[in-house]
Amino acid sequence: MGTWELAGYGLLCLASWLLGGVPTAYIVGRLAKGVDLRDYGSGNVGASNLYRQAGKRWVPLMVLADGFIKGAVPVLLVWLALEVAWSSALVIGPPLLAVAGNNWSPFLRLQGGRGLMVAAGSLIVFSPPVLAVSLLTALIGWKVFKSSGLWVLIALALLPVWLYFLEGGHLSLVWYALGLLGLVVLKRLLSNWTPFPEGLSRRKVLLNRLVRDRDVDDREQWIERAPSGLS
Repeated sequence: MGTWELAGYGLLCLASWLLGGVPTAYIVGRLAKGVDLRDYGSGNVGASNLYRQAGKRWVPLMVLADGFIKGAVPVLLVWLALEVAWSSALVIGPPLLAVAGNNWSPFLRLQGGRGLMVAAGSLIVFSPPVLAVSLLTALIGWKVFKSSGLWVLIALALLPVWLYFLEGGHLSLVWYALGLLGLVVLKRLLSNWTPFPEGLSRRKVLLNRLVRDRDVDDREQWIERAPSGLS
């Protein structure tokens, strides 16, 4: 890759991070319902919390904005415009930066979503079969065990295996999956920098965040949260 190609790659990485950082769910929540998603429900600035606070009509928009534009477009550009092969380590930079931008938005004081929709958009380009297997794993686990947070984590942990065996053993894609898992786990643990709830130990809260993707044991208590005086 020559000087101009490297410059183009650097610009694409920067653009992917900024694009990922556009807080789509936050903007829609403000415009549609006048709410700050960070103050309601899970506090997550993403599709799931937007669905609960503003309704299902906005889900297609989130799929388009976060899935296709944030997730798929950076991969398509690095692959088609810069002609970077799946076997190159350079292929994972833009999509991982898009997820990082989504999770810690520079436009929202480093708060954001979980990056799952963005990741799904990148996987639909990298490997539709792996995306299908991962979604099926999370869905079946949720239906059987009623624990979406745990099974999403399990599906993410299995991504490196599926990508390796179903996509020709490209180690770059394995590293992408490991990087994605690390970003999602870190986001869960930091949880938009929210303070620890009273009455629970730090260890318990961190375990809940990692496994259940929430601070407390009771799911309904968590997703029904509202600002003081509105609950």
